[in-house]
Amino acid sequence: MIEYPMWIGGASVRTSDARAVRIPFDGSVAGTIFEAGREQVEAAIAAAVAAGPTMRALSRHERSTILYKAHKLLGERLELMAQAVSSESGKPIREARVEVDRGLCTLLFSAEEANRLHGEEVPMDAHPGGKGKTGLLIREPVGVIAAITPFNFPLNLSLHKIGPALAGGNTIVHKPASTTPMSALILAQIFADAGLPPGALNVITGPGGVIGDLLCFDPRVAMITFTGSPEVGQRIRSLAGMKRVTLELGSNSAVILEADADLDKAIPKCVAGSFAHSGQVCISLQRIFAHESIRDQVATRMAEITAKLRIGHPLEDSTEVSSLITENEAKRIESWIGEATAGGAKLIAGGERTGATVSPAILTDVDPTASLCAREAFGPVVALNSYKTLDEAIGMVNASDYGLQAGMYTRDIEKAFRAARECHVGGFHINEIPAFRVDQMPYGGVKLSGSGREGPRYAVEEMTELKLITW
Repeated sequence: MIEYPMWIGGASVRTSDARAVRIPFDGSVAGTIFEAGREQVEAAIAAAVAAGPTMRALSRHERSTILYKAHKLLGERLELMAQAVSSESGKPIREARVEVDRGLCTLLFSAEEANRLHGEEVPMDAHPGGKGKTGLLIREPVGVIAAITPFNFPLNLSLHKIGPALAGGNTIVHKPASTTPMSALILAQIFADAGLPPGALNVITGPGGVIGDLLCFDPRVAMITFTGSPEVGQRIRSLAGMKRVTLELGSNSAVILEADADLDKAIPKCVAGSFAHSGQVCISLQRIFAHESIRDQVATRMAEITAKLRIGHPLEDSTEVSSLITENEAKRIESWIGEATAGGAKLIAGGERTGATVSPAILTDVDPTASLCAREAFGPVVALNSYKTLDEAIGMVNASDYGLQAGMYTRDIEKAFRAARECHVGGFHINEIPAFRVDQMPYGGVKLSGSGREGPRYAVEEMTELKLITW
């Protein structure tokens, strides 16, 4: 049984409170971690504070070099990291390898942003009182950043916080999800091997409520960046006071399929976007609105493709769908399917539960007020409803408390851009599903989907302070 101790101040830390990390599919043990208490949280924050002057003193080139070295080392340990991600999260190994590849891109973009970090000249003499003055706007690190990350992309979503934070010269206390801490601890060792100063990155593991509250209240923490549920995000914002906060809080993403959509491209994408990682993706496709003239065709073809998906152990190369993160989550999805069918929806594919695994489910004619439409499912289930007019479809997309991403398939460019303008979301994709993301793009949402943007360039801006110097 492999041990994964915490990483604080450049050293491994164990406590008397050890806990097994289990593969969600079958409950077998993947490794052992150690849970932090107040003492370890205090030590991690103190280490980050102590490392602050060293990180601030590093040149852009030196920060970039560390990130480039971490990129190289992660590439050399790709399979080790993919095995860890797959084991702890239950993600099929083929998807875990893709996540590591994406993590490499995120590190690379962060290394490049470290060198691009710059300010600008402020035109002081544009004002009569500024004659003879020169203004310079520079960016400085905010200080200690608390990064709280989720289970579904335990490596890449961590790197979306850690990479830009280091590029901006900050120090970090990282709290990974309780169910998926192993990849974060492997990553800490990679950064140490890349030459990151001790204390610049600290990883503490344990219960989110206790650790999160301590990080929120500590005055030495300058910023909190969180990805997770709206309930926890709202609590963090309420506790954080004057701290800077960025929140990515999930969605129930929708796609519109117009009558002229290229279904040969759209339907396979819709299946993949609905059921990748058993739907446990923030921008997983949860609601499909198909024009009434093509709704039945979409339903039939999606059900045919979905029935062929192979369910199995996450570490098997042939597995396409594995378990949810816990059996309780699978039971919740099962109950939401039951609620929808009791309200008149038709289950046309999947929906059977075995332990923590639910077979990919498609439902049609789902009441918009049912949990499957109104809330974030975070499971292998998608609702397929029809519409008559584009205005009706746009209204359906917007009839949600969330607004992360949406998509539309059509050959009519005027309709596409009208929908893009009128859908109230953070990102809109034409002839693509809402689950589309490349790691350099600005990523974030509106309404209950959060505030702030990720993507290395945009995250660095969130993680640095503007300072004006005049002379």
